[in-house]
Amino acid sequence: MTVPPSPDGATTAPPVPIDMQTLLARHDVLLLDAYGVLVDKVGPLPGAQALIAHLNARDRPYFVLTNSASRLPSTLAGHFHAQGLAIPEQRIISSGALLGAYFRANGLRARPCLVLGTSESLRYVRDAGGRPVPVDEADEAEAVVLADQAGFPLIDTLDEALSLILRRMDAGRPIHLVLCNPDLIYPQASGRYGFTAGGLATMIEAVLRERYPVSQTGFVRLGKPYRPMFEEAARRSRSRDLLMVGDQLATDILGARRFGIPSVLITTGLVRVTDRSWPPEMAPTYLLSSLSPS
Repeated sequence: MTVPPSPDGATTAPPVPIDMQTLLARHDVLLLDAYGVLVDKVGPLPGAQALIAHLNARDRPYFVLTNSASRLPSTLAGHFHAQGLAIPEQRIISSGALLGAYFRANGLRARPCLVLGTSESLRYVRDAGGRPVPVDEADEAEAVVLADQAGFPLIDTLDEALSLILRRMDAGRPIHLVLCNPDLIYPQASGRYGFTAGGLATMIEAVLRERYPVSQTGFVRLGKPYRPMFEEAARRSRSRDLLMVGDQLATDILGARRFGIPSVLITTGLVRVTDRSWPPEMAPTYLLSSLSPS
């Protein structure tokens, strides 16, 4: 029997060691983090190929939830296929794909946006209905979309984005700040890590808090651990019997708990499970040592 979550997604018992075969018997829909669970920058992680092959062969519903907004689902699917993971693009939910709903809700369709990210990050914004503008035309931008940490001259573009935000706030003009990827870091390979867009957004917000102490202006976050990504997974799956498999407490596990679904921490990922003194709101339902379904 599945360990029941509390209303905020917290489990009522300590994390339970479990195997993938048992998980598949207990839950209908798997939500899989990408980097740190299925792959890293070197290649597929242990058990990932066997798990995806198993799910595909049995037509089991699953979705890959990635905070990446640097590549379109079609590009990500090609990347996964090249690593022996036959994941269809329809099973990939990226944070960039969540921009459309935000733009519709906030009247940003056809409005100028400064986009920090790759060429495919700009495509996400265009597909959402926004109008990306180059850095040298940033004064007209009504939104800053921080999609990725790559694809642009980092320091110069961050300076321009910060200057745009401060000029508009000083003039009392509204500015939308949208962060696709809330992750602070990501695993590159064993023992190697890198900063992500979430780290850059945190730096900008520190400046805003110091300059405008009473202002609540900050980035709206779309990816895990925030609700939009989990709501999209529930919408596509037409189910609430979802199980999140992740390697980061602050995104995968916390997001599942907030959404009220059980979660699995893969013990080979970013979190060092030798120290289980994690905050109560980030405790996973299960601990998993291998993705292999056999």
